[in-house]
Amino acid sequence: MSANERLDAKGYGTYEFTSDDFTFAYDENEKIIDKSYTASSYLADVLQAFLKNKGAVIGFIVIVIIAILAIVGPMMNEHTYKSIIIEHASLVPRVPFLENFGIFDGVYKGSNQYLDKGFTDVYYWFGSDPQGRDIWTRVWEGTRISLIIAFTAVCIDIFIGMIYGLISGYFGGKVDMVMQRFAEILNGIPTLVVVTLLGLILPRGVTSIIFALMITGWIGMSRIARAQVLKLKEQEFILASKTLGAQHFRIIFKDILPNIFGQIIIMSMFSIPNAIFTEAFLSFVGLGVPAPMASLGSLISEGYKSLTTYPHVIVAPIVVLALLMLSFNLFADGLRDAFDPKMKQM
Repeated sequence: MSANERLDAKGYGTYEFTSDDFTFAYDENEKIIDKSYTASSYLADVLQAFLKNKGAVIGFIVIVIIAILAIVGPMMNEHTYKSIIIEHASLVPRVPFLENFGIFDGVYKGSNQYLDKGFTDVYYWFGSDPQGRDIWTRVWEGTRISLIIAFTAVCIDIFIGMIYGLISGYFGGKVDMVMQRFAEILNGIPTLVVVTLLGLILPRGVTSIIFALMITGWIGMSRIARAQVLKLKEQEFILASKTLGAQHFRIIFKDILPNIFGQIIIMSMFSIPNAIFTEAFLSFVGLGVPAPMASLGSLISEGYKSLTTYPHVIVAPIVVLALLMLSFNLFADGLRDAFDPKMKQM
């Protein structure tokens, strides 16, 4: 039994506290101030959450690098996407400096193609195709065309799909029913059929592909916008705007649209790789840009013909297409996690 412990009348132990048993948490003259945290904006929180996602950051960096190469890549040598040098047909990749380490040295099946033909000062970084065209220039020219088609189609899809979904979800009733049945009928038409029919009216090329992607590509965006409107239109701030006499389109574009803009951005990022893949598929089956223009799909289609003899012709466009698809999906996943408060770790 300690010095301060006592027994009561029933024999239970009690403890008597003294001033020595306690110490102050702070000095006597120290001021106790509540900790305050700096307030940050919503965009700052989104950026911070996005930067924590390493996969999304890597995807964004790869997208930027590919976009820069698509702009400056065709200008990095004297070749153009349509220049043909028959003597340089089907040369394997040869890169200065790297050839000293035994890689990209122009050697194919045990012999150096360049030295055997007397091309001592000739370099093709991605090799040349069977017609003697520079694959490096054509790959980045094709990447530029694919990105232009994808971004243009997605921007148009955002504009059409966003407005269509906002109006359909806000007014509801018969308006919503008619608009959704029309979208379902349009969505049932295969893209391949649309492109084929447009080929009879429009000249084959970038314009017809953009129109084909635009005709049905906006339906997914409209469904996302409609779902968000159905969730928000019964909220208190929307009812308050109606009570104050706000017009319908003012409520749609001033109150609802800013609250779903994050979802629209996320959906657009997911739509870009789909548009790139669709363009590549159309070009692969021969409904893309006409020769000698190039896109990633047409380059893969051309390289497929010489896959067993000169596989280097198809490797570069496949790698660039795969990196684009993967990077855009990682980037879109990072944006979704950053914009969605439910995905944030508290």
